[in-house]
Amino acid sequence: MTDILTKCEVCRSLLDEEDLFCSNCGTEPPRRQEQPSGDPGRISRTNFECSGCGASMSYDAGAAALRCPFCGSVDMLARPDIKTLAPRRVVSFQVGRQEAEDAMRQWLGRGFWRPGDLARQAALVEMTPVYVPYWVFHAHTHTFWTADTDRTPPGARGDWYPLAGEHHGHYAGLLIGASGALTPHETAAICPFDLTTPAAPDEVDLDNVTVEQFSMPRKYARPLARQGLEQSESQAVVAAYVPGRARNVHVNVRIEALESEPVLLPVWIVAYRYRDRLFRFLLNGQSGRAAGQAPTSWSKVVLVAGMIVVGIVLIGLIAFSMAG
Repeated sequence: MTDILTKCEVCRSLLDEEDLFCSNCGTEPPRRQEQPSGDPGRISRTNFECSGCGASMSYDAGAAALRCPFCGSVDMLARPDIKTLAPRRVVSFQVGRQEAEDAMRQWLGRGFWRPGDLARQAALVEMTPVYVPYWVFHAHTHTFWTADTDRTPPGARGDWYPLAGEHHGHYAGLLIGASGALTPHETAAICPFDLTTPAAPDEVDLDNVTVEQFSMPRKYARPLARQGLEQSESQAVVAAYVPGRARNVHVNVRIEALESEPVLLPVWIVAYRYRDRLFRFLLNGQSGRAAGQAPTSWSKVVLVAGMIVVGIVLIGLIAFSMAG
């Protein structure tokens, strides 16, 4: 993957060097000139790869012992002089360690299906502020759409009425996680981030913090970005043009001027243990939005299932007695 890019001559979407055709419209890119020496989009640093979960990251230079923030493993393999993708922008941490721990305890105490003693008995294994990699996408869209609405005109015989039209949209700040350790669901769950006031990489001390390296190349993030744009356009069409309830919503989205840049976003990552099982908690280091894994109280599940069964039996008995 390279950071030296050109734009498609037809739809103006960005092209990676390895692209044989434009991923957006299929146009063959022009023949490239010889690249300049060096790669301004890459930096050389010593990385550590976790043998447990496979995460690749650089560590705080002053850390006495290395432990993976994603899974708590101490089996870390050093990989010196690795070329990694350099971020264009960095969003700094706004949430401190004590605030993050308090937010985790509150989050663990919520939810009916969780054990009642979870917030008290959960033991911290590792709590680390990590700069997690994301791709930020920007694009213009031109959408042709069709949908059915339940708001039928006077005299209509059916319950649904077809509509169709077109919509122009502009999207900035669509985030696609580029982490190798966090799942797409996890990286999406802690969004959004405010990207209006980011810092340049040289304005943030990235040598004395934990920084996860980019594991998802841009060309693999772009299809996910396209899915996100199509979903957003579908929601925008329903909100703007379809009155009442909608069904059979279909959108044909043309994406133009698709651009992206690599950024690092602040995330508190907590590995905690409950009854010999390891779980992961995530906290948006800018807004405090929480997400993560939590155990299920199966005693509550059995209790609720039993109550439902008893209720069904009672309703059956009452109906049988009334019928008799």
